[in-house]
Amino acid sequence: MSIRVLLVDDHTMFREALSALLAKASGIEVVGEASDGTEVEALADSLQPDVVVMDVSMPDLNGIEATRRLLARYPALRVIALSAFVYRRFVLDMLNAGAVGYLSKTAAGDDLVRAIRQASARKVFLCGESSTVLANAACGDETAAGQSTRNPLGRREREVLCLLAEGKSSAQIGALLHIAPSTAETHRRNLMRKLDLHNVAELTKYAIREGLVNP
Repeated sequence: MSIRVLLVDDHTMFREALSALLAKASGIEVVGEASDGTEVEALADSLQPDVVVMDVSMPDLNGIEATRRLLARYPALRVIALSAFVYRRFVLDMLNAGAVGYLSKTAAGDDLVRAIRQASARKVFLCGESSTVLANAACGDETAAGQSTRNPLGRREREVLCLLAEGKSSAQIGALLHIAPSTAETHRRNLMRKLDLHNVAELTKYAIREGLVNP
């Protein structure tokens, strides 16, 4: 039986290239594609994939939060993170969210095929760059691990921070996260207080520095 794969990436041409690549791999079937993290749960419900290849940086709902929500609902699914950026924050947060693989978009196509097969077999697959990030963190590298352990933000605050950094208003954040705009505004104020920052521009710089959003 083929491994059923769902591709999630906001760049259409890149998804098409991945789909064409995987079509040549024996035992792998691309059953669907999504352009945004908000679409993933519904597609997983209807398509029943075995493995989801998830872009980390997407508009509206990033791959980290999409993975967390998806696996809370479908814990048997296997998620492989795919990103143009191998930031320590992205790698650590995707693995903490439940992903079983992390690949750079510059990795060879064979690596993606191998990662999908490893994920289907309940094994972990990491590209060389992400393995280095984890090795540095395990060795106590202050620049790799320290920021993660010192980050004082909760999950919801980080969601709000990412959306603020993407230029979303309190009303838009409220609609995306299903909270009141006033609650989104409260989170914004709390973020500034916790991080000792004074405006959205400074929050955006912090989010970029922590690898939560693209520079």
